Amino acid sequence: MNVQDMNISERTIKDMIEKAEAARSFAYTPYSNFKVGAALLTACGDIVTGCNIENAAYSPGNCAERTAVFKAVSEGKKDFSAIAIVAGKDEIRDYTSPCGMCRQVLREFVNPESFYVIMAKNISDYKVMTLEELFPMSFGPDNLK
Repeated sequence: MNVQDMNISERTIKDMIEKAEAARSFAYTPYSNFKVGAALLTACGDIVTGCNIENAAYSPGNCAERTAVFKAVSEGKKDFSAIAIVAGKDEIRDYTSPCGMCRQVLREFVNPESFYVIMAKNISDYKVMTLEELFPMSFGPDNLK
């Protein structure tokens, strides 16, 4: 996706990536060493961060994207525009998309056609896709009306 097609400025994207990188530093990953940071942009311009948190029993762990969404919702924020994700083992970064559960949680609160997922290696090397592109024919609140 071309950044000019988005309704988010280049400076905001870079700010989100920097905040996702900072959140990544708090990741608790003693088992996989795969650290993920996320920065969720609300419709009013606030940025809420999250990191992944592992657990010895594995399934109680939580992804960075869901941590950011749950944190935002717990603070009364439910309208989102974009999320930036920075991830990788140790100092290596790669483009990393949200897992299936995170895509479903994001879908609960966003219009998949206009919600942007920014997958970044750093502030100048990133890819952008809509949630619709990552999660076509998704099931959401409108299916239950």
